[in-house]
Parts: sequence; C-alpha cells; structure tokens
Amino acid sequence: MVASIEYIEEVVSTYEAAAAANWKTAGREGNVVQLSPELATEVMVTADVHGHRRNFNLIKKYADLETHHGRHLILQEVCHGGPTYPTNGGCMSHSMLEDVAKLKVAYPDRVHFILSNHELAELTDYPILKSKKMLNLMFRLGMQEVYGAATERVRAAYIEFLRSCPLAVRLSNRVWISHSAPEGVDRRGFDTSIFTRELDAGDLQEHGDVFDLVWGRDYRPENAAAFARLVDADILIHGHDPCPCGFRVPNDRQIILDCCAEKATYLIVPVAEKPSHAELVERIKKLV
Repeated sequence: MVASIEYIEEVVSTYEAAAAANWKTAGREGNVVQLSPELATEVMVTADVHGHRRNFNLIKKYADLETHHGRHLILQEVCHGGPTYPTNGGCMSHSMLEDVAKLKVAYPDRVHFILSNHELAELTDYPILKSKKMLNLMFRLGMQEVYGAATERVRAAYIEFLRSCPLAVRLSNRVWISHSAPEGVDRRGFDTSIFTRELDAGDLQEHGDVFDLVWGRDYRPENAAAFARLVDADILIHGHDPCPCGFRVPNDRQIILDCCAEKATYLIVPVAEKPSHAELVERIKKLV
C-alpha cells in the first residue's frame, strides 16, 4: 500500500532537515567533523548495518543518547540488505536510511552519518551487483512499494541528504574514522583536499578520490601508515570489510568494525584520553 501524502511530506521534510543539520554540525570543517573534548566526551563508532534491523535497534539502545549527553554516535552504510517486501521483492533498507535522517534531526550535533560506498552508489547511480541482484534496483523497488508515484520526489530528498554527509570524523586524540581508506597511498599518494574543499562530480565517480576513499581494501601496514600520516592520525577506524567475528585488526593502526551480521560489534572511544591501538581493540564490544 502506498503511503499517505502526509507521510511522504514528513519523510521529505526530515531528509531536508537532516541535510541542513549535516552542513551545520558543530565541529564540521569542510567535509570532516572535528571533535574535541569541548564538543564530545566519547564517540560510539559503529559500522555497516545493511538493513539489519535488530542490530540497528541495538545500536540505538546502547548509544542511549538521551541519557549520555556527551556521547556522539557514528553510523555508516545502512542501505542495501535486510528484509524485502513480499509483493515485489524490493529492499526495505530505505526505511533505515529514513531512520538515520530522523536521528540526525533529533541529535543534530551528536549523530554523524559518514559517507559509505553503498550510499555513494545511491548518490551516483553506480551499479552494485551482489548474489546476482542489482542492489540499486532492489532499493528503488522497495521505495516504489511505499511511495508509488512520489518515489522520485523522495529520492531527490535523500540524495541531497547523502550529498551533505561528512566523509570522516576526526577526534582530537588523533583517531580518524572513515568508511575505509584508499588503496596504494604509500605508492601514489592521495588528494586530501577532498576533506576541505567543495566536492565535484569527478570526486564521486569511479576512480575519483571520494570513490577511492570509501571503496578501498588495502590493509597493508605501509598503506595504513601512509594514509594515517596524510590525515594526521595515529589510529584509523573503518567499516566496509565483512568480518565474520564482528571486527578485524589487520595491522597496528587500523581497526575494522562490522554491524551487519549476528556477530556485530561497536567501539566507544573517549575523546579526552589518548588510548593506544591495543587499548581500543580491547574496548571493542559485541552487540548482543
């Protein structure tokens, strides 16, 4: 059944308000949110959810932003995955993207939805094929199930929300959180101006710098060290890579979290302290 006009207007308004909140987030400088002890006590970092409703609900429960006023929440990659509509097989994860926008509106300076490769694929219509299914198409079918003729209007609103999302969050204790890290930084460098300037279409397309940032899977220590130097960080926290155990530690700089399977994890990082990589690994907790 297609949603009411009133509900559709509410969804569009929420996306518009969330996009505005992204641009006005306290601590945002260019395309990076900079968090110091003056802005945040601690940051709860989560990773790929891909429509997993149970894990998303647990993230909200454990974040408990209503109680922990100094806590910030980092979310990433909710699109593509999870349950489907029985009528047309469309992906229901569009509703989770809407929930993320609602959270951003409710906590405009404390919820940070960083750009990920699947959201970038929605933003640029970059096709992603998985298990013989075109994920972008399944996502669109899900929206059509709910919004009918208003699908393109809702889509235009969430596209602007995604366009406004930060590329990373940097903590003043030299911890950097982005969806992934580009490949071959130690060999060919990387244009870090994407973090400070207005992005153009070329940055978002395949082989553009934003594309390389969110799609990279180069976990060599040399690459991690080179990227960490460029972003002036000691520790890098990412999602993007599936982790059967809920997390992975590929080297002594990077930590990879995963929230889209039964064994899901999160990490709460204090901002005033300067924990070591090993100490942060010890602080990883399960979503149970």
